[in-house]
Amino acid sequence: MSPAEEGRGAGFDLGALLAARGAERYELHARHLNHQLPRMLHTIGFDKVYERAEGAHFWDADGNDYLDMLAGFGVMGLGRHHPVVRRALHDVLDAQLADLTRFDCQPLPGLLAEKLLSYSPHLDRVFFGNSGTEAVETALKFARYATGRPRILYCDHAFHGLTTGSLSVNGEGGFRDGFAPLLPDTKVALGDLAALERELKRGDVAAFVVEPIQGKGVLAAPPGFLLAAQELLHRHGALLIADEVQTGLGRTGDFYAYQHEPGVEPDLVCVAKALSGGYVPVGATLGKDWIFKKVYSSMDRVLVHSASFGSNAQAMAAGLAVLSVMEDEHLVERARTTGDLLRGRLAALVEEYELLHEVRGRGLMIGIEFGRPSSLGLRSRWTMLQAARKGLFAQMVVVPLLQKHRILTQVSGDHLEVIKLIPPLVLDERDVDRFVGAFREVMDEAHGGSGLMWDFGRTLVKQAVAAR
Repeated sequence: MSPAEEGRGAGFDLGALLAARGAERYELHARHLNHQLPRMLHTIGFDKVYERAEGAHFWDADGNDYLDMLAGFGVMGLGRHHPVVRRALHDVLDAQLADLTRFDCQPLPGLLAEKLLSYSPHLDRVFFGNSGTEAVETALKFARYATGRPRILYCDHAFHGLTTGSLSVNGEGGFRDGFAPLLPDTKVALGDLAALERELKRGDVAAFVVEPIQGKGVLAAPPGFLLAAQELLHRHGALLIADEVQTGLGRTGDFYAYQHEPGVEPDLVCVAKALSGGYVPVGATLGKDWIFKKVYSSMDRVLVHSASFGSNAQAMAAGLAVLSVMEDEHLVERARTTGDLLRGRLAALVEEYELLHEVRGRGLMIGIEFGRPSSLGLRSRWTMLQAARKGLFAQMVVVPLLQKHRILTQVSGDHLEVIKLIPPLVLDERDVDRFVGAFREVMDEAHGGSGLMWDFGRTLVKQAVAAR
């Protein structure tokens, strides 16, 4: 390092700053960021202080180990701080590349695009943005321009992002409320081919955007639906957009979740989350050659759709490292086998616990749904919770998993009695044993009908009633 480099930035010491003010983390958020986040975390006892993380685990200041079954909502596909991704980022920073000049063609974006496309050989080109919602926004714009049509179809309960265009195809009312007017798009039920065809016959549909497995509730498209939808769409001159932001990159035991159904070849595919390696935000929209050539139809339109930080060297290096790790460590196959093990062991408990209604999913994307029990004592407690606010029982399960067993999970959506498990793909059999054992203990306590768990339930009921 040159003397000039040594002197540069000498006034900033990240370690010292964190040592001096790290304890203020919740106060800083309450004062300067979303003030409801620390309030919520304090309320449910999630206001932990994690000191470090590696793989599928966190550690607090006392050295206690926590199992991560959430993976940052799917961002941490490789787990935290994978050494290969870290090394790639160190290397790209040390290379001091002439990045983001906007008027050259750096090699890393082309190399990452080439590698991504190798997993979906029916697609030809990639646009790189910075997030999942940007990837969806890109697909919506490209579909509208390529077809010359205005309307997008989407599914009830879908989640495609929270920017205005993506929010217009978000099927969850709680996210949409208060942000109208949105784009004039149309909702259909997942699996309803008749509704899809009815809308297509109007002749103004550009595309149908769908999550092969919906994140909210972990609901998979019915067998044969995606292929039949694709045939309907193409017959009516519309496109199929697969939102693989959460389900892609091995999460479901296939590289993309749509690949579970032979013959499905979406016109546009959106990915993000795990492609980042957990470090540098990145989103990608993969599409067919003719779509890209329509959008970028002349040199005058060369920047008609772009992103200031899209294709930056750090994101591209992280993406390339992630795909390399996935191949070297066979993470797609590992997600399938570990997911089958975890889902199978949990499903075996359905007959044992009357509050446990169903275990579903694919790979390491698993939904645990709770339902109305049959015995009178439990049924009265269940009814009390449901009358106050649907979804409170699932929250009652999530809290002791963290507080007593140091396992981080979360409900799969508002007003749902479903816990979603989306752990890092590096989860191993010991982690499965730990989760199943802890879950069984929580279920035993819940079916006991007394104790701290139901005391917490009564607290949640009071808060739900007060919030009305």
